Amino acid sequence: MRPILRSSTLASSVVALAFLPHCSSESAPAPQGTRAFDSGDSKLVVDLDAGTLVLSYKGATRVTLPKDALALGALDAVKDEANYDPYWLYVENALNRPPDSLRWLVPDRIEPLDASSFTLRYPENATAVLRIATGALPGAFKLSLTDVQGPIAYLRLRTRSDATEGFYGLGEFFDDVNQRGKIRAMQIELDGELESSYNEAHAPIPLLLGTRGWGLFVNTLRPGAFAVASEEADRVDAAFGTGVATRTEGLTFHLFAEAHPLDLTKHYHAVTGKPRLPARWALGPWFWRNDTTGQDEVMADAKALRDNDLATTGLWIDRPYASAVQTFDFDSVKYYDGKTMMEKVHGLGLRVAIWHVPYLDEKDPNTQVYRDRATSEGFYPKTHGPNFNKWGVPIDLANKRAYDWWQALVSAYTVLSKVEGFKLDYAEDIVPGLTAARNKWEFGDGSDERTMHAGYTLLYHKLYADLLPKDGGFLLCRHANVGDQVNGPILWPGDLDADFSKHRDKVKDSSGKSYIAVGGLPASVIAGLTLGPSGFPFYGSDTGGYRHGPPKKELFTRWFEQTALSSVMQVGNGDSTVPWVADPKTGFDAEMLGWYRTYARLHLRLFPYEWSYAQKLLVDGRPIQRPLGLAYPELGAHPNDAYMFGDHLLVAPVVAEGQRTRAVSFPKGAGRFYDYWTGEAHDDGSNATVAAPLETLPLFLVEGGIVPLLRPTIDAMAPTTEPALVDSYATTPGLLWVRIAPGPGRAFELFDGARVEHSTAGGALTINLKDGAEFKNGFVLELIARAKPASVSGLTEVADLAALEAAPSGWTWTKDVGGTIFIKIPTGTSVVVK
Repeated sequence: MRPILRSSTLASSVVALAFLPHCSSESAPAPQGTRAFDSGDSKLVVDLDAGTLVLSYKGATRVTLPKDALALGALDAVKDEANYDPYWLYVENALNRPPDSLRWLVPDRIEPLDASSFTLRYPENATAVLRIATGALPGAFKLSLTDVQGPIAYLRLRTRSDATEGFYGLGEFFDDVNQRGKIRAMQIELDGELESSYNEAHAPIPLLLGTRGWGLFVNTLRPGAFAVASEEADRVDAAFGTGVATRTEGLTFHLFAEAHPLDLTKHYHAVTGKPRLPARWALGPWFWRNDTTGQDEVMADAKALRDNDLATTGLWIDRPYASAVQTFDFDSVKYYDGKTMMEKVHGLGLRVAIWHVPYLDEKDPNTQVYRDRATSEGFYPKTHGPNFNKWGVPIDLANKRAYDWWQALVSAYTVLSKVEGFKLDYAEDIVPGLTAARNKWEFGDGSDERTMHAGYTLLYHKLYADLLPKDGGFLLCRHANVGDQVNGPILWPGDLDADFSKHRDKVKDSSGKSYIAVGGLPASVIAGLTLGPSGFPFYGSDTGGYRHGPPKKELFTRWFEQTALSSVMQVGNGDSTVPWVADPKTGFDAEMLGWYRTYARLHLRLFPYEWSYAQKLLVDGRPIQRPLGLAYPELGAHPNDAYMFGDHLLVAPVVAEGQRTRAVSFPKGAGRFYDYWTGEAHDDGSNATVAAPLETLPLFLVEGGIVPLLRPTIDAMAPTTEPALVDSYATTPGLLWVRIAPGPGRAFELFDGARVEHSTAGGALTINLKDGAEFKNGFVLELIARAKPASVSGLTEVADLAALEAAPSGWTWTKDVGGTIFIKIPTGTSVVVK
């Protein structure tokens, strides 16, 4: 495939008409002036004479919609049987090319219709109406292109902005966090080069964010494509195949402007719904096997997790576990006493989820009774295209009766078996088209593949989400689309490679056969960083990869180091290797198990830090994992392997095989950064090559940074019947541990109202502490300090950490992290360190 340049003679001649008066026989029309719309500090100005729209923030232009911004893709005739997938307007493919009669029409005149509406007049007597309103939040505008008249199959938006800025969003991608120069499909497309045979567009979201502080969101489920500065450095095109629905639906899009680009995502949430948060325990670490042999193995794994002191919050049972896909049961031979199994697993402080799909295996006699019911009741789609799964046609969830029937069947797991989560796989069968003709699907509510390629996902996930506990559950999903964040999905990137390959690397397998890789660890890191700004804050990849396994010791180690500092840590791979079983083939050994123990516990200890940001994002929309180039746009760089985890932690994972050092660029203006493990300081804006032995994740705490943590012994979040074995948050939140880096004063307010604030004056560090609704049992402060202090107000110095643990309060200084003051305080108060 290769990009197609859109500068044909036909297209150029039609565009040229836009610069002529509407009626060439008349004199030039009288000037019409401008119309301005205000929303907070943002302004949208429509210049009726120039035919442009300009979005500004506090007087500074963020983006311009030029005269050709609202283009109509006209054909000689628009046919219902045709596939108007706009991706093929930009990328050449032998099966699907632009229609021969396509020409782009741009307005040659804008006329006021009323105070907030405008008539757009195009060549060939085509017209449309543009309606403008302020958005749900200050800084936002809603624009609707409606009442489109003419044989129009495509609607295209175009923006002009800074030729050097970075672009984020558009959903999940594996190759780059910066979308500049990319052509992105908003739906699954065939890809004959890639090993998976399709483009891996699991979560396409038509939300584009510019690092200068503007955003474009197109609120449609129709097939779409974005060409992001792929032809001209300052130009973005967003085209949508509206086909026969052009006149009735038109196109609604939103423009946003903010002081900082991290604040743009909240506008997407305001339009489509705020994310539903998963359960606290859903953040992990999770454990799973690809092929579970049965109840005995599940219980043995649960016991091994606790016997090996591996912090874990849940496990899911992947297939096969039922009599068939799907029979809504547990195989009575392999799972001979499910009630006892669930009680024992729950007793160890572990929550349980199961794998599921919306199919009935057409080849398995165990599903016959369900298939007969689905057929007789009309619970399958009325028309369907090819299936991209192993089992059969998906259930028609757009049919309300079919939806209710399926949900009632699934509820047997949540009600009777006490399952509290689901891994929802597949359901990517519905694609708009494989050739120039439609890939026809017809559903019970009258919808078809032209919207249900995205809409089916929303129904699928909602059905299961509504069965989860009110305080949240676990919903791990392969696919997502516009608005799906309201169902609370944790997204995983599908089946990545169990190696260090980058997306589209040419790789040879163990037999010497070459393939174009989906990507391994580097692709996983990028996927998580692209999803957060796109409105989906929770992400967890298969730690260790899935394809071409099993993962070797080095890869698995680098992968769990990184997923420990991701929003969700889930651990499992396609070969079902586990960290506590030594294996000469993979190199798994006791050394690696010790490293895994450290990072799994670090992830769980970070719960109060991460959960506080999870609560904040419901208001500010800022992702938990933040690409460095988006968090610090003044960098002018967009690394794929460095990011902020919240405001205070900079993560620089190693994603290349054999690498034992790595370069890190510390953002200028952020202040110094301190190595999390050694306390070494790195100056503001400096570049450094840091040591990265296999057991070490390069991790840095910003100056003055505050990181609240759970106690170092924490094992789980859920209730346990064995508190002597399992140290669970549900038993007690315990003391709140807080690591603080030297530097200017900062404050951190936790999700429960607890607060930590520090300031420095006259050579003394004052720390103010406030109890919260949950954290009210005291604090242990870890202050990075090279030198031992002279005193800590009101507290007695003790000999060491063991003595501090035994004492109700006190302080000590150790050489940990290059020098650390540990202070134990029984309740919220103030301390002064001199």
